[in-house]
Amino acid sequence: MSETGLHFAAPWWLLALLLLPLIWLWLRYSRPVKKQGLESRYADAELLPYLTGEVRGRRQGNSRALATWMLCWALFSIALAGPRWDFERISAFQPAAELVILLDISASMNISDVRPSRLARARQEIQDLLRLNPGIRMGLIAFATVAHVVAPVTEDMDTLKRVLPSLSTELVRLPGSRLGNALEKARLLLGSDRQLARHILLITDGDFDEPKLLERVDELAGKNIHLHVLAVGTEGGGLVPDRFVYTAGDRTPVSRLNTQQLDSLASHGQGLLQIADYHERDVQQILDIILEDADQQQMKELPTRIWNERFYLFLIPAVLLILYLFGSRNRYAREAP
Repeated sequence: MSETGLHFAAPWWLLALLLLPLIWLWLRYSRPVKKQGLESRYADAELLPYLTGEVRGRRQGNSRALATWMLCWALFSIALAGPRWDFERISAFQPAAELVILLDISASMNISDVRPSRLARARQEIQDLLRLNPGIRMGLIAFATVAHVVAPVTEDMDTLKRVLPSLSTELVRLPGSRLGNALEKARLLLGSDRQLARHILLITDGDFDEPKLLERVDELAGKNIHLHVLAVGTEGGGLVPDRFVYTAGDRTPVSRLNTQQLDSLASHGQGLLQIADYHERDVQQILDIILEDADQQQMKELPTRIWNERFYLFLIPAVLLILYLFGSRNRYAREAP
């Protein structure tokens, strides 16, 4: 059969056609056998129905009504089976891009140099990102000294929205912020499919003190994984409200936004550095770059066929036959059995 030829969407409905010969056989052989009496000796066979009180016209009418009902049954069965032929081929559109968000939940994110706090501002930025998302698959990792996968790469944005309020600095047991482990987990989440545009968005106030951090970012860029940075905080900074962090003399340290370091990370990651503000344009620019990298390509390996359904060609005559059988002018419907 040609791939454009006739076929059925639900062919099991055709099994209902098997009931038609069974019903006919049952009606044929369940009819009581009339025993001929002595009258058959004195009358011709053509006159016997009138002699015995049978009316040939009524028997013929019942047979025609039965044949009409059987035809209706057949037409409805074929319509339910979903006959169709010919189709239009389209390509399913899907932005071929994945993004993993790295959210810094270290103690310095509690500083309120941006209102209401750096962490609250970061969560709002993620909410804007999820709301503006044009279909990019996203994952979420929260990190401080240790990175934890909050959500794998998914299309379910509602899941990410539900877990956001639970992410706070109270989950951190040790002071500090280490980015290397978070980058490695993000690489594992993104996989190795180079046909996808793979991106990482780092939301942090910076101030990382790790050896060979830029080399790790260069390795990711070499694997076509881009790193963008959304900086939260101000260069004036603020005191770190954490009981674990002290400097000499028991003085609480000041955390300032290290834009130079963050710009270097974004540059080595072939990405974009944005300073978080109270407008959605910062995350929108990052989304635009991701979509540009994906080139809004259509997934050629996911073609979709739109079949031309033809069930109505059988449904219409079936409905007309039903109307005929129950119509007021149908003499078979008015006849007494």
